[in-house]
Amino acid sequence: MRFLTHIIAADAEDLAAIAVAAEPLTNWSGIEAAGFDTVKFALLHSLLTGDPLHIALERYQPICTVADETIVLHLSDLLVERLASFDEDALRDLATELAATQDFENEQWSVETVLGRLGELAELAQLAESQGQTLFARIALQLD
Repeated sequence: MRFLTHIIAADAEDLAAIAVAAEPLTNWSGIEAAGFDTVKFALLHSLLTGDPLHIALERYQPICTVADETIVLHLSDLLVERLASFDEDALRDLATELAATQDFENEQWSVETVLGRLGELAELAQLAESQGQTLFARIALQLD
Protein backbone atom coordinates (compact mmCIF):
# COMPACT_ATOMS: atom_id res chain seq x y z
CA MET A 1 0.00 0.00 0.00
CA ARG A 2 1.33 3.43 -0.94
CA PHE A 3 0.12 6.86 -1.90
CA LEU A 4 0.52 8.08 -5.45
CA THR A 5 0.56 11.84 -5.95
CA HIS A 6 -0.05 13.63 -9.23
CA ILE A 7 0.22 17.38 -9.59
CA ILE A 8 -2.09 18.54 -12.35
CA ALA A 9 -2.59 21.81 -14.19
CA ALA A 10 -6.28 22.15 -15.05
CA ASP A 11 -9.25 24.46 -15.10
CA ALA A 12 -11.10 24.79 -11.80
CA GLU A 13 -14.24 23.20 -13.24
CA ASP A 14 -12.26 19.98 -13.87
CA LEU A 15 -11.92 19.27 -10.14
CA ALA A 16 -14.50 16.46 -9.93
CA ALA A 17 -13.16 14.76 -13.07
CA ILE A 18 -9.60 14.92 -11.72
CA ALA A 19 -10.69 13.26 -8.49
CA VAL A 20 -12.18 10.21 -10.25
CA ALA A 21 -9.79 9.91 -13.22
CA ALA A 22 -8.08 6.54 -13.43
CA GLU A 23 -5.09 8.02 -15.30
CA PRO A 24 -5.13 11.80 -14.75
CA LEU A 25 -1.94 12.45 -16.73
CA THR A 26 -3.59 11.21 -19.92
CA ASN A 27 -6.21 13.97 -19.72
CA TRP A 28 -4.31 16.88 -18.17
CA SER A 29 -0.78 18.25 -18.04
CA GLY A 30 0.96 17.18 -14.89
CA ILE A 31 3.67 15.24 -13.14
CA GLU A 32 3.90 12.25 -10.85
CA ALA A 33 5.24 13.39 -7.51
CA ALA A 34 5.93 10.23 -5.54
CA GLY A 35 6.36 10.91 -1.85
CA PHE A 36 4.73 14.33 -1.86
CA ASP A 37 1.94 14.57 0.70
CA THR A 38 0.00 17.30 2.46
CA VAL A 39 2.81 17.97 4.93
CA LYS A 40 5.37 18.44 2.15
CA PHE A 41 3.04 20.79 0.28
CA ALA A 42 2.52 22.76 3.49
CA LEU A 43 6.29 22.94 4.12
CA LEU A 44 6.85 24.17 0.57
CA HIS A 45 4.08 26.73 0.96
CA SER A 46 5.48 27.93 4.28
CA LEU A 47 9.00 28.39 2.87
CA LEU A 48 7.74 30.18 -0.25
CA THR A 49 5.26 32.51 1.42
CA GLY A 50 6.54 32.97 4.95
CA ASP A 51 3.23 31.71 6.37
CA PRO A 52 3.62 29.79 9.63
CA LEU A 53 3.48 26.04 9.14
CA HIS A 54 0.23 25.63 11.08
CA ILE A 55 -1.47 28.11 8.72
CA ALA A 56 -0.06 26.31 5.68
CA LEU A 57 -1.27 22.96 7.04
CA GLU A 58 -4.79 24.37 7.35
CA ARG A 59 -4.60 25.59 3.74
CA TYR A 60 -3.73 22.14 2.39
CA GLN A 61 -6.82 20.27 3.48
CA PRO A 62 -8.68 18.21 0.85
CA ILE A 63 -11.11 20.16 -1.32
CA CYS A 64 -12.49 16.96 -2.80
CA THR A 65 -12.53 13.37 -1.55
CA VAL A 66 -13.55 10.18 -3.28
CA ALA A 67 -14.66 6.92 -1.66
CA ASP A 68 -11.65 5.01 -3.03
CA GLU A 69 -9.27 6.91 -0.72
CA THR A 70 -8.43 9.70 -3.18
CA ILE A 71 -8.14 13.33 -2.14
CA VAL A 72 -7.51 16.48 -4.15
CA LEU A 73 -5.74 19.56 -2.83
CA HIS A 74 -5.64 23.03 -4.38
CA LEU A 75 -2.11 24.42 -4.53
CA SER A 76 -2.35 28.07 -3.58
CA ASP A 77 -2.12 30.67 -6.30
CA LEU A 78 0.69 32.40 -4.39
CA LEU A 79 2.70 29.17 -4.26
CA VAL A 80 2.20 28.71 -8.01
CA GLU A 81 3.17 32.32 -8.72
CA ARG A 82 6.34 32.10 -6.63
CA LEU A 83 7.43 28.77 -8.11
CA ALA A 84 6.79 29.99 -11.65
CA SER A 85 9.06 32.99 -11.10
CA PHE A 86 12.03 31.12 -9.58
CA ASP A 87 15.25 30.72 -11.51
CA GLU A 88 17.61 27.77 -11.09
CA ASP A 89 19.59 29.36 -8.24
CA ALA A 90 16.43 30.19 -6.29
CA LEU A 91 15.13 26.63 -6.81
CA ARG A 92 18.44 25.21 -5.54
CA ASP A 93 18.26 27.38 -2.41
CA LEU A 94 14.66 26.28 -1.83
CA ALA A 95 15.59 22.62 -2.38
CA THR A 96 18.39 22.94 0.17
CA GLU A 97 15.98 24.40 2.73
CA LEU A 98 13.33 21.76 2.10
CA ALA A 99 15.80 18.87 2.23
CA ALA A 100 16.94 20.14 5.64
CA THR A 101 13.43 19.94 7.15
CA GLN A 102 12.70 17.03 9.43
CA ASP A 103 10.01 15.60 7.15
CA PHE A 104 12.33 15.42 4.13
CA GLU A 105 15.34 14.31 6.22
CA ASN A 106 13.33 11.46 7.80
CA GLU A 107 12.58 10.14 4.32
CA GLN A 108 16.19 10.70 3.19
CA TRP A 109 15.42 13.06 0.32
CA SER A 110 18.66 14.44 -1.09
CA VAL A 111 18.95 18.06 -2.22
CA GLU A 112 19.25 16.78 -5.80
CA THR A 113 16.04 14.76 -5.53
CA VAL A 114 14.17 17.73 -4.07
CA LEU A 115 15.65 20.02 -6.73
CA GLY A 116 14.49 17.68 -9.50
CA ARG A 117 10.96 17.60 -8.13
CA LEU A 118 10.91 21.40 -7.67
CA GLY A 119 12.18 21.91 -11.22
CA GLU A 120 9.30 19.82 -12.60
CA LEU A 121 6.85 21.63 -10.35
CA ALA A 122 8.17 25.06 -11.40
CA GLU A 123 7.75 24.16 -15.08
CA LEU A 124 4.21 23.00 -14.42
CA ALA A 125 3.50 26.21 -12.48
CA GLN A 126 4.72 28.25 -15.46
CA LEU A 127 2.44 26.27 -17.78
CA ALA A 128 -0.54 26.72 -15.46
CA GLU A 129 0.06 30.46 -15.20
CA SER A 130 0.42 30.86 -18.96
CA GLN A 131 -2.87 29.02 -19.55
CA GLY A 132 -4.81 30.55 -16.66
CA GLN A 133 -5.10 27.20 -14.92
CA THR A 134 -4.94 25.99 -11.34
CA LEU A 135 -2.58 23.41 -9.87
CA PHE A 136 -4.18 20.50 -8.05
CA ALA A 137 -2.52 17.68 -6.15
CA ARG A 138 -4.34 14.37 -6.45
CA ILE A 139 -3.27 11.88 -3.80
CA ALA A 140 -4.62 8.35 -4.22
CA LEU A 141 -4.12 5.22 -2.17
CA GLN A 142 -2.59 2.48 -4.32
CA LEU A 143 -2.95 -1.10 -3.14
CA ASP A 144 0.07 -3.21 -4.10
